[in-house]
Amino acid sequence: MTKALIRFACIQRQPHRWWWLAGIALLLFGPLCSAQEAEDSTRTAAYKLGPGDRILVKVYGEADLSVSLILAETGTFNYPFLGEIKTQGLTVAELEQRITAGLKGPYLRNPEVTVLIEEFRPFYLNGEVERPGGYPYRPGLTLDQAVTLAGGLTERASRKKIVVQRPSAKGKEKLAIKLDDPVYPGDIITVRRSFF
Repeated sequence: MTKALIRFACIQRQPHRWWWLAGIALLLFGPLCSAQEAEDSTRTAAYKLGPGDRILVKVYGEADLSVSLILAETGTFNYPFLGEIKTQGLTVAELEQRITAGLKGPYLRNPEVTVLIEEFRPFYLNGEVERPGGYPYRPGLTLDQAVTLAGGLTERASRKKIVVQRPSAKGKEKLAIKLDDPVYPGDIITVRRSFF
């Protein structure tokens, strides 16, 4: 009984031993987590808004100016006091700047505007997959992960004949795509049939 109390007392006097182990673990594995978060936030920062995206516009202290909406096919939306705002091709930061500039002055002295993407526009997967259709996009999604969402490839699917129709500045481009390539919002992906 006495030996157990002495051991307990020794552990209680040296709690710092466990803290330095936790600190080392955080130093070793912390950068891995933050690197992935940084990569996702970089992708989101570079993301261009388009039809089908659900965004949240918040103005600090102005509940009447805070709205959640889905961008129309034209890539525009109506906003209080400013009217129709074109968003297609803008990043979230550029849209924040546009709304801030429009509200500054006669409406508000120094508006604090935040724009968040609540839901990205979907991508579409058709052809030789088990469950063709539209699926919600998330940053960092690869074609292999997208195929998994669609229930996998059928028996007749070709792993080498996969085409994506992707919106671009020139319209829609058709590109060959591999299973480890990234998927983007608005992509229309077709998995072709293999004949052998």
